[in-house]
Parts: sequence; structure tokens; C-alpha cells
Amino acid sequence: MKLTIALGGNAILQPGQNGTAEEQFHNVLSTSKQIAQLIAEGNEVVITHGNGPQVGNILIQQDKAKDDVPAMPLDVCGSQTQGFIGYMLQNSLHNIFNELDLNKNVATVVTQVLVDKNDKAFQNPTKPVGPFYDKNHADKMIEEKNENWIEDSGRGWRKVVPSPIPKKIVEAPIINDLVRNGEIVIASGGGGIPVVEKDNKIHGIEAVIDKDRAGCLLAQEIKSDIFLVLTDVSNAYINYGQEDEEALKEVKVKEIEEHINKNHFGEGSMKPKVQAAVDFVEGGGRKAIITSIENVLEAVHGNAGTRIVP
Repeated sequence: MKLTIALGGNAILQPGQNGTAEEQFHNVLSTSKQIAQLIAEGNEVVITHGNGPQVGNILIQQDKAKDDVPAMPLDVCGSQTQGFIGYMLQNSLHNIFNELDLNKNVATVVTQVLVDKNDKAFQNPTKPVGPFYDKNHADKMIEEKNENWIEDSGRGWRKVVPSPIPKKIVEAPIINDLVRNGEIVIASGGGGIPVVEKDNKIHGIEAVIDKDRAGCLLAQEIKSDIFLVLTDVSNAYINYGQEDEEALKEVKVKEIEEHINKNHFGEGSMKPKVQAAVDFVEGGGRKAIITSIENVLEAVHGNAGTRIVP
């Protein structure tokens, strides 16, 4: 089977960790061992991943060094994280393949994702990026740089950028060629580098594409059988956190759409994952799965996770 695996941020950086290279390598190695088992079973695999904490850390580093080194724009920061997270995954998978005597290659494709320059998200930025600051700093950035900032849940002020809908993966032909050749591909990290088209040229733009939406598009472009959304819980739940909470197992699209309409899934957490899974199946995919990295093998075999079917 052909699988597209979308890794959540916890697969790379756990809550409470400092974000050292050693910590992230340790987490990636553990994740890679699970993915390698799927590959050992004969599955074709494409991997995508989040990058929120990593981009946030780069923005902090840039802020601290701004008097000595020019800061890079958000699209360039996104490309940096695609590179180093891809390297960590490549390195870990390569070493595990050697241990398992698997004759497989793995490569990262720095991926640009086309968005519509007229997407309404550009008139209403909502995606927080970077660290928290006080109101004085936010006001200064609003005045000097015309940036958008919001007060975020009592924790401080954060910059917000647009989150447009992904339309096309620019490097899809290359990714497809690699998959057809039997290679393992890491692509579209962090939702991809957002680019817009103007005068028959593409240009990077300050925005963040939802990684699950981009993962769904990636899965569709390479004609995956299964789209796996891996997070820090074993299932999607209805009535989550309440006495009558219920883990969803195998559900049809129509049923889970009813749960979406009843607001069972958190706007900034589970809802985008569920919606991306639904979009994949409605677009012709065989199955979408939401589960944790620990349960991924059992979920692919049909024995764990939330499995969304036509």
C-alpha cells in the first residue's frame, strides 16, 4: 500500500523539552522505528511533518541576534526547518534500515506549496507564530512594520499571519518520480513553503499553511491508499474530556461530518486533522486514520485508531 504519514509536532519535540538537537534526534529516532516497520512490511511511504516549535525557536534566535545578523523572512525560516527536520528523519531512517537489512533510500524534498494570492485568509490573518511578547512590543511591531498581533489566551501577545488553503504542490512530479522508484520521501514539512504566482513566476509569501491540509493534498497528489494523521492521542473523541467521552473507531464520512457540525473537535487541535482526513476520503482516498505514533502499526492493520472510510 501507499501511505502518506503526517507527523504531529510531538513526534519531533515533546512538550516541556528545550528543543536541543539531542532531544529532537531522540524523538525522531523513536518515531522512525515505527515508520520503518511499516516500510519493512512492503508499504510505500511518504512522510510530512509539523514545524511550529522549530520555526518559533528560529524566530527567537533571529530576534536575539537581529543587531548582528539579518533576520530571514518566514518562508525562508520554514525552508530551514524542512531541511533540518528532514535531515533528522533521513539520518534516523537510514540507520534503522541498515539494522533491519532493508535496501531503501530516503530523501527530503524542500517543498513549495502554491496558494491563491487572492485567498481571503490574506485579509484576515489568524495563525499565531513565534514567541509571546508584551503589549508594548506588539504595539511597536504594529506601528513600525504594519504587522498583525493578537493577545493570546492571557499568555501575552503574538504575531499572526495568514493561513491560506493549499492549491498545488510545486514539487509533486519529483516526489511522484521518487515514490515510483521505490524511494522513501520526506516532503511538504510544516505545510510547505507558501508561494504565490504572479507574472508566471512564483514568490514566497509570509503565511503558514495548515500542515494537515497540505498533508491531505500531498496524499492526493501521489494517490495514496491511506492518509495517516499522527498526533498525541490514540483516537479522535466525541465529548472529549467529559464523563461520556467516546473514542471513535471505524466511522463513515457522513457520521464524522455530523460530529464536526456538532463541534465535537477543538478548532485549533483535532478539528483540522479530522477535516483533512475527511477531505482525503471524499477526494477518493481509500481510508484516513487518526492515531498516535505508538499505535500506527495496529491502526494500519485495522485494529487501532480512528479509521475514516467512505
